[in-house]
Amino acid sequence: MIRYLRRFDPQTIRLLVFDLDGTLIDSRLDLIHSVNAMLRHFQCPELDGDQIASYVGDGAPALVRRALAAEKEGEDEAFFRSALEYFLGYYRLHKLDHTTVYEGVPETLAGLANGSHGVSTPGAGKSPDSGTRRLMAVLSNKPVGPSRAIVEALGMAPFFVHVYGGNSFATKKPDPLGVRALLEETGVPAEQALMIGDSSIDVLTGQNAGLWTCGVTYGFAPRSLEEVPPDVLVDRPRELGEMFG
Repeated sequence: MIRYLRRFDPQTIRLLVFDLDGTLIDSRLDLIHSVNAMLRHFQCPELDGDQIASYVGDGAPALVRRALAAEKEGEDEAFFRSALEYFLGYYRLHKLDHTTVYEGVPETLAGLANGSHGVSTPGAGKSPDSGTRRLMAVLSNKPVGPSRAIVEALGMAPFFVHVYGGNSFATKKPDPLGVRALLEETGVPAEQALMIGDSSIDVLTGQNAGLWTCGVTYGFAPRSLEEVPPDVLVDRPRELGEMFG
């Protein structure tokens, strides 16, 4: 179901900026396994999967700190750096063990790319309504290396003009730096762009950059969308395409 909390015209949108985890991909299990592998390595008790999933969204350093908070609160920065390094090393090897694209995402991206929903990527034609190409990009707080590797491995790379991660810029979401870079690189004004994500972090990012915002309720942090409501909510990936129909 598509629910507009603040009405806007999707046909004016020329740039779609997607979050990755919890929006395009279900990476929950691989993230849980990687965090618990790190905890075992440092002789800490493993955590419940739902608890770990609730820590996702602010980037790997924040995820590791939150997972270790109860057991290693007094440790110095060198310890947390070593824990982060272990987590990232493990995750790089296991990032695609169980991670999949959400059902409906491939079809939605393909529809957006070929213009069947009024959206096209560069070289794929023009929007029938505005005569202007609409572009798609990924902006994640996950490090850029695994972000791009996952997008490539799961067959989504051709749809995006850029894939940026949490270490692509000096600051992470919800700071608007990454979005502003995408606006500059694509030449799209903020009022013609839409930020799409599963958490309040994504909504805040869009708001901080002056974008319209879309929250997806099927991801990792749907409750946070109640705290910071987006302009529109969707319950299924296919509804992202239906908005442009």
